[in-house]
Amino acid sequence: MARRGLTRGEIVDATWDLAAQRGLAAVTMRAVAEQLGVTPMALYRHVGDKQGLLDGLVERLLGEIPVPDPELPWRERLRELAAGIRAVARAHPDLFPLLFHRPAVTAAARRPRDSVYAALREAGLAGDDVVRAERLLSTFILGFAASEAGGRFAHLDAEAEFGYATDAIARLLEKD
Repeated sequence: MARRGLTRGEIVDATWDLAAQRGLAAVTMRAVAEQLGVTPMALYRHVGDKQGLLDGLVERLLGEIPVPDPELPWRERLRELAAGIRAVARAHPDLFPLLFHRPAVTAAARRPRDSVYAALREAGLAGDDVVRAERLLSTFILGFAASEAGGRFAHLDAEAEFGYATDAIARLLEKD
């Protein structure tokens, strides 16, 4: 295989293409290297190992979620983030479940979570409550989005169901 300079972005692109074409199980250092026409060793300095490849996919998925304007009211920001997550799930139903298995470890991957933290602090939460409420919200939204993308709500008005749930959660978050 010919030697050539690589970037992390090129490696993540190749990993994304491979996962989209053949599934997450096909993602290996060797398979990504073959896709790029390099030896597997050429990848290590950019991504470390297979876990680094998967971190790149998480970053790519979460990077597709538009981060709302911080000037919007907190409830609207959370709604926009949720809509973005649902759109990503519908666009990438086979890759989306990776978000259940891998944490957001890169700065770019943490942007949506940081936006949620800011909205929750504006809603009046502090300290550990912010972290715990974010976990509650992300678990619900990721689960709903994956279920919706998988067709579970095909016979229902998914917007109405999501609205009902998000209104109930927002009421729980509001301070008395």
